[in-house]
Amino acid sequence: MIEVKNLTKVFGSQKSLDDISLNMKAGDRVIVMGQNGAGKTTLVRAILGEYIPTKGEVSIEGYNPTKQRDVALANIGFVPQLPPPIKLSVQELIRYATISSGASKEKIIEVCEFMDLEIKSHMKKLFFKLSGGMKQKLLIAIALARDPKIFIFDEPTANLDPHGREKFYELLQKYKEDKLMIFISHRLEEIGDLVNKRVEMDLGKVVKDEYL
Repeated sequence: MIEVKNLTKVFGSQKSLDDISLNMKAGDRVIVMGQNGAGKTTLVRAILGEYIPTKGEVSIEGYNPTKQRDVALANIGFVPQLPPPIKLSVQELIRYATISSGASKEKIIEVCEFMDLEIKSHMKKLFFKLSGGMKQKLLIAIALARDPKIFIFDEPTANLDPHGREKFYELLQKYKEDKLMIFISHRLEEIGDLVNKRVEMDLGKVVKDEYL
């Protein structure tokens, strides 16, 4: 589903990714680990087409995410580590998500409620004024409601309390069989039962790529 071939990304004199190759397929549930500065976020942004490779290439189901962005990303649900400062109301954000991705409003609300977020009472609030945990739950709900083939989660539970994390991982059990899931996370102890592949990065290189 996602193939990374000899990917290198250089910013000025800094080599953030150094000749990385990875192959991730349907059913893989991958945890990508590494110290700060290892290149994890740069890898995600290259997969999402936000960075043009200095060398090498990224392919999502055969499509180039920088040159064929719309079709390449059509089947990806992404949850960032830091919720963006979206200046829409919750209601407007949900409407935008339903129009742009085809996710149903009812499904978004259903996932929110499963995660103990009573989103109906917050519809008129501005998204950026919600608490960190509420923002994260709503973004997770939007991503899951799309029911894409590929999920990318960048530290998705960073703003969630232990109960919220438990509910999140419980949700993912329903999706894991035929999806590709990529977790950028330090929490292997939390998701060890969910993932089946570990990728470790250091100084822009992949130093470990193994099935568990």
